[in-house]
Amino acid sequence: MDAETPAPETAPSSLPPLRTLYFEDLAVGMSETLSKTVLSSDVVGFAEVSGDRNPIHLSEHFAARTPFRTRIAHGLYTASLISAVLGTRLPGPGAIYLSQTLNFHAPVHIGDTVTVTVEVAELVERGRRARLTCTCAVDGKTVLDGEALVKVPTRAEGPKLL
Repeated sequence: MDAETPAPETAPSSLPPLRTLYFEDLAVGMSETLSKTVLSSDVVGFAEVSGDRNPIHLSEHFAARTPFRTRIAHGLYTASLISAVLGTRLPGPGAIYLSQTLNFHAPVHIGDTVTVTVEVAELVERGRRARLTCTCAVDGKTVLDGEALVKVPTRAEGPKLL
């Protein structure tokens, strides 16, 4: 972070409550959406946690000389919002990430509101796996998409957290 980086701002948490869905609860076509406005403090915090201190994310002065003209969020920060949906809502606690593909289409700027949509595309009984399509959009334009594969517990397996 340099002297030009604005002071971190805060926003109230708008995250929905945890919801656990078991394999038996899932159906193809089910979806969940989460929206998150990207704050400067999110980008700075992600840089600290990930170690990715590329100045395109942290320095307005540096970013002004790039094709983006201003700071942008880390691509993997945007992708982490998919993880938020998978781990908290669809399918929720107990789901185990097996794989994720990511296709980056456009940058996400500080102040953008990212809308993440995860939809059940396929259910595989063997191994209790769910294939989910994942899309991140800003103002209706896809900025990132891909697919996730998760293992989902059955009611008999738990978790018994909620």
